[in-house]
Amino acid sequence: MTFGSRFFHHPRKLRDTHKILRNDRAILARWVANDVSQHGLGHGGNHGVSKFSSGSFLSPSYRAISTVGTQKGNAWRKEMEAYTSFSGTMFQKMHPCAEGNIRRSFSTASDLPPHQEIGMPSLSPTMTEGNIARWLKKEGDKISPGEVLCEVETDKATVEMECMEEGYLAKILRGDGSSGIKVGEIIAITVEEEEDVAKFKDYQPSTSDSAPAPKTSPTPSPPKEEIADAPATSPEPKSSMPSAPPSAGSRIFASPLARKLAEDHNVPLSNIKGTGPDGRIVKADIEGYLDSRGKEVSQAPKAAATAAAGLDYTDIPHTQIRKVTASRLLQSKQTIPHYYLTVDTCVDKLMELRNQLNALQEASGGKRISVNDLVIKAAALALRKVPQCNSSWTNDYIRQYHNVNINVAVQTDNGLYVPIVRDADKKGLSKISEEVKHLAQKAKENSLKPEDYEGGTFTVSNLGGPFGIKQFCAIINPPQSGILAVGSAEKRVIPGGGPEQYEFASFMSVTLSCDHRVIDGAIGAEWLKAFKGYIENPETMLL
Repeated sequence: MTFGSRFFHHPRKLRDTHKILRNDRAILARWVANDVSQHGLGHGGNHGVSKFSSGSFLSPSYRAISTVGTQKGNAWRKEMEAYTSFSGTMFQKMHPCAEGNIRRSFSTASDLPPHQEIGMPSLSPTMTEGNIARWLKKEGDKISPGEVLCEVETDKATVEMECMEEGYLAKILRGDGSSGIKVGEIIAITVEEEEDVAKFKDYQPSTSDSAPAPKTSPTPSPPKEEIADAPATSPEPKSSMPSAPPSAGSRIFASPLARKLAEDHNVPLSNIKGTGPDGRIVKADIEGYLDSRGKEVSQAPKAAATAAAGLDYTDIPHTQIRKVTASRLLQSKQTIPHYYLTVDTCVDKLMELRNQLNALQEASGGKRISVNDLVIKAAALALRKVPQCNSSWTNDYIRQYHNVNINVAVQTDNGLYVPIVRDADKKGLSKISEEVKHLAQKAKENSLKPEDYEGGTFTVSNLGGPFGIKQFCAIINPPQSGILAVGSAEKRVIPGGGPEQYEFASFMSVTLSCDHRVIDGAIGAEWLKAFKGYIENPETMLL
C-alpha cells in the first residue's frame, strides 16, 4: 500500500470533501498536520509531516516533508504534489474570480491566527482603481457565501461585492468613502473563528502586501571586479535636459515607448539626454523634459492665480464616473474625426399618435409613452434599414453589428450614464418605455450593473424635452460611430395650400454626429432620411 493511500485513512479530517475543494491548499495542510505528525504515514518509521511553514502547500517545494527513507519519501512527495495540484485546480475552477483579490495568510506570530486578506476586486474590464461607497457588514459580523460585504464604486457604476467563504469580518482597512484604492489593494481581513476577531483590532498590512507589485525582471549587477576597479565618484544626478545636443547625423537610441511619447508631444529626441543604458532615451527622460517645459510655460498662469488668491472657491473631488466620462470624451474628440448632419422633422403626426397610444396605456394601466421613446424606436428602425451606421472602427476592419442596442443618455447628480435598451428594433413602444424608465431610475440610484450599460451600438442624447435646448452636437461614445442629439420641438409658420395662406406646424431639430472613418456623408444623410421618414409617418413604426 502506497503512502498516498494512507493519507486518505484519516476520514475524520477528510470527510467533508466539498470543503477541501472550496478552500485552498493551505487549509488542507492545516487539517491533516496534527494527525500526520502524530501517527506518521509509513510502517518503517515516521515519514510524516514534521512542520508546516506559512503557505508551504502553495509552493512547489515542500520543505515541510522530512524523509527517513529516500525512496519512500520521494513517493510520498509525488503523491502529495499530485493531490494538491488537483485540489488547487478544482478550487480555481470553482472560484475563477478568487485569484487576485483573496489571499490566504498564515502568520508565524502567535497573536495572528490564519486569516484571509480581501483585496479590491476588478469589477469591470477597464477598472484600475475603485472607491468604497459603504460597508454593509461591520467588524465582527458573521459572513456567508453570497452575502454582500460592501458596495464598490467602479469606473462605471456602483457594484455589490459578495462574500466567497464563510467566516467573520475581522478588520475593515478601508472604510466608507475611501477612494483611489488600486485593484488588489487589501481592504479587509476575514477569519474562520469568531474568537480570532479581537486579535486583528490593531492589524495593519505590510507595505509590500497593500498592493500587488509589478513583476519586473531583476537587473543584473555588474561583476565585482568592475566595481572594485571603478574610481570613486559622487553620483551624478539624472537629468532629462540635454547637456550637449548630439552631432548631426549621429544615431539616437531610444526605447519604442519613449519614441511614441515624444512623437505624441512633438518633442525632438535630439533635445533630450538619455539616462538609460549607454545613453539610451527612456520614458522617464521624455516625462522629465515635459515636466520641466510645463513648469516654464505655467509661470504666467501661476502669477495670475497669485493675483486672484483672494477669490472664494470650493474644490470638488472627482468621482470615478466623472473621471471616466472625461477620459472617454477626450479620447473621442482627439481620435475620432467627427462631422455633423442636422435635419428638421415635423412632429405633428408623432404627437397625435402619442396621445392616442397614451389614452390606451392609461386605460390598460400601462406607463405613458414619451417622445424620447418614439425617437429611440425610430432610430433603431433606421439603423436596421441603414446598417452601415450600426458599426464601429478597428485598425483592421469595420465591425458591423447585427443587434441594435441603443444607449440612452441619462443625467444624474452623480454624473452622466448611458444605460442600454437592447434589441430596440424588435421591441414595442410600451416595452421600450418601461425599460427606459426603469434604467433611468437605476442610474439615479447609482445601482446600474455592467450588463445595463455595456454593449451598445448607437446612442441617443435628448436635451430638448427636459431642458428646451433647440439644437446641439453630441460627442460620439466610443467605440460607436454615431450619436443622435435631439433638440426641442417648436411651432413654426409654414406656407399653406393656397396663395397668401399659411399654417402652423411643430418641428424638432436632430443632429447626427458621425465617425467619418466608418460613415461617409452620403450614408449619414441616408440614415437621417430614414429616421425622418419614421418620425413624420409614425404609423410605419407599428407595422
